[in-house]
Amino acid sequence: MRRFRGLKSLIHDAVDATVELVREGHESTSRTVMRVTDEVPPLREPARAVDELRRLGTSGVLGTIKFVNRSVQTVTDLGLDAVDAALGDDRPESVPVPLASNATSSLHWVGDAALGLVNAAVGDHLHATQSGLDLSMELRAGDRYVPVTAEALRAALPEATTKVALFVHGMATTEWSWSLKSETYHGDPAVNFGTLLQRDLGFTPLFLRYNTGRHISECGRRFAHLLEDLVNAYPAQPIELTLIGHSMGGLVISSACHYGETDGLSWTKAVRRVFYLGSPHQGAPLAHFGHALTGALGRIDLPATQILARILEKRSAAVHDMRHAPIVDEHWLSDSPLAREALPLPHAAHHFVSATMTVDPEHPLGVLMGDLLVRVPSASGPVMSSSFPIDTSHYGGVMHHELQNHPAVYTQLARLCAADASA
Repeated sequence: MRRFRGLKSLIHDAVDATVELVREGHESTSRTVMRVTDEVPPLREPARAVDELRRLGTSGVLGTIKFVNRSVQTVTDLGLDAVDAALGDDRPESVPVPLASNATSSLHWVGDAALGLVNAAVGDHLHATQSGLDLSMELRAGDRYVPVTAEALRAALPEATTKVALFVHGMATTEWSWSLKSETYHGDPAVNFGTLLQRDLGFTPLFLRYNTGRHISECGRRFAHLLEDLVNAYPAQPIELTLIGHSMGGLVISSACHYGETDGLSWTKAVRRVFYLGSPHQGAPLAHFGHALTGALGRIDLPATQILARILEKRSAAVHDMRHAPIVDEHWLSDSPLAREALPLPHAAHHFVSATMTVDPEHPLGVLMGDLLVRVPSASGPVMSSSFPIDTSHYGGVMHHELQNHPAVYTQLARLCAADASA
């Protein structure tokens, strides 16, 4: 019911937003007409008088639509309250989508994938309005979401080991994305990097689920404190953390490490290694293009361009962040790229993985497009104002989404984990 309420609320918000887009279209048309009539003195004042009447009439109609829309919302919310009271609060919680590549044939998977997309598009709005569609940050162990308490973790992880691999997904996805193409790559739909590390090196895999539409730094700060709770409540001690992030997930990890240090959290000492798979540390070309397009459209005072510019302006905070990949609040508040002094957690091993859609990384298309979403320099680490040893690896003929479960990437990941363990 919470999700249904969230969807209903989002529809009502969309109606209001559409009304405002119609208003903007009318105003843009009016400005175009006024620019012409203002140049004809006999028409100037009559045209402005007519336009004022048009504005009053338009405001009345559009205001009525918004009033009816919110009235319907209030009435239906009261109906849902009555249904909730009748059913009680003992209904079972939602069951996670199986971490298996063959889950895509189910409506359950479709709904989960749609949630990931909606959160990426308007996740900051969903969070601000406390929508039922907001994917709050939580941990997944196996086939369940687990509260970060000692009791819940003991029940969910009866065979917990001290080595934990924690996976953080990228934008517009959920934790299921780590199962992408599992059957194709590994011959088993239920195999992913987590199960492989568990089988080969004795890791306990955990998966993070979160709203990818919020600012990277907001997600990172929340993740930092969730990690503190995890380390304190984890049943097998002393815990050793390996953090693995894909795309935006790597930036969230980097942000969490920063806030873990600045807030003096103890979990930072447990981090042994961090992997960043195709993470746009220096921003993503598509985000730069979107920003430039929004600005260009906004400068053209025509109904179509103004409406499209307003729609693009509404893209989520995280989409805006992808221009410069800010991992701390101060960076996105300044809206300008700032070099980092150094990577957080210098005691940990940091591994950066890039890819190109072409087998030859020097091919012009590979240089221009990278893995389709992130170019090689950006995936190879942040620009820093001080020297810091960075380990990088590259895979040709691999697309951005494939980095999450590609056998060659796993081979490198497992080799580095094993090497670190024996060091």
